[in-house]
Amino acid sequence: MWHNARLLNMIATALYAVLALVVVAAGLMWLVQRPVFAISHIRIVPAEGSTLRHTNGPSIRANAVPKLQGNFFTLKLDGARNAFESVPWVRRASVRREWPNGLLVELEEHVVLGTWGSGETARLVNVHGEVFVANLAEAEDDARLLALAGPDGSERDVVERLEQLRTWFKPMGVEPLGVTLTDRYAWRTRLSNNTQIELGREQNEQDRAELEARVARFVQAWPQVVAQWGKQIEYADLRYSNGFAIRAANVRFLTDAQAAAAAKAKAQAQANNQVTRREEKTR
Repeated sequence: MWHNARLLNMIATALYAVLALVVVAAGLMWLVQRPVFAISHIRIVPAEGSTLRHTNGPSIRANAVPKLQGNFFTLKLDGARNAFESVPWVRRASVRREWPNGLLVELEEHVVLGTWGSGETARLVNVHGEVFVANLAEAEDDARLLALAGPDGSERDVVERLEQLRTWFKPMGVEPLGVTLTDRYAWRTRLSNNTQIELGREQNEQDRAELEARVARFVQAWPQVVAQWGKQIEYADLRYSNGFAIRAANVRFLTDAQAAAAAKAKAQAQANNQVTRREEKTR
């Protein structure tokens, strides 16, 4: 081999090429680690078609910036996106590099619809049926929050049913302020006129069609219900196949014992009136 000049030239050329690559790589490593490429500014813009109402500089500095690792060249964009999506109220983030030491971040905020659940475990739910955690006081400043609840994983179904109920009850001039799916998959809602509605269970398309038909029957009969019982209907049970039951605020329901006592008192009063009339005639 040592007498083969051509082979020796090839080996030397390869060694020079490897050395050159090492030098270039070292130079690049030295260059990309210069302070000039450290992330020094972050430009935040709203995603197309959205606005930023709750996301601000202090919140981003507190929740996202500490999670960014690397400089303009070494920063992993997926990790940066996750960091910005961890900021309260941020639903989705898109991150791009801006030469030579910045980031362009497009943010989409949650549009709150209402609360999910109740008590200390209550969270917020957005218009897409996604549950998120944020300051409840800030959410209440945006709009009136609807009260939504259901088993874990049913958030999208409840929001979808909310939209259907808005359409179904619109002819009555009311809208749902709360929708609940129980553990037995029965639906109930509270309307803006303070009427509680029991809708019944739904497990298939046939149940859904029957549920819609029961609501339509109730909505059609609403003018007659109001004419007879007044507008203060506290409760309506639509789970019957051929009708519905209502409870009006101005109607008092008596137990059997109370009804018997009332009937006895009425009979006694009538008897007393008859005795009084007889006495008046004999005078």
